[in-house]
Order: sequence, then structure tokens, then C-alpha cells
Amino acid sequence: MITLTAPLEVWTNGEGSVHFMTLPPEDAGEAKAHSMLVRRGFGSVRVEATIDDVTWRTSIFPTKSGGYFLPVKIAVCREAGIAAGDDVTVALELL
Repeated sequence: MITLTAPLEVWTNGEGSVHFMTLPPEDAGEAKAHSMLVRRGFGSVRVEATIDDVTWRTSIFPTKSGGYFLPVKIAVCREAGIAAGDDVTVALELL
């Protein structure tokens, strides 16, 4: 289990936007080890993520800096009552 507290950020381009959190390289060791055992496209790792009482399944994706990118669905943001700029704590169970 990985627990992360970080700001919820928004990335936007001409086609839309995505809310996300970043797992920094210093906290990514467990996810990196898991990605070596369970090979998936783009080095992604399947996770079950929980913010407060809201749980969903998604994947985290490696970043060039050595961390991981966690997309957070807008429906999850609404249900958890969180918005861009909020410090959010998420628990990640590697699947």
C-alpha cells in the first residue's frame, strides 16, 4: 500500500483536461518494483485508489522524472468533494 498526500493538479490541452496527482520518485520504489514483475503497456501499474470513502480502479503511469502520474476522474473529484489545488491524501493498492 502506498499513501500519497499531494496537490490535485489539472493538465489542459486543446482537447480537454485531466485532474491528476504525482507520486514523486522518492516514493515510487514499490510501484517501480511491481512494474518489473507485472509487465503492462507504457510501464503502467494497475491500482485501486481510495480518497476518503471513494474507491476506483485505474493505472499509474511512469514519468520522465522517475515518479508516477495518477489520473483522477472528474466523477471521483465530485464525489470526494475535491478540486484542483487541494492537498489530497490517496491510498494506492497495487494490483
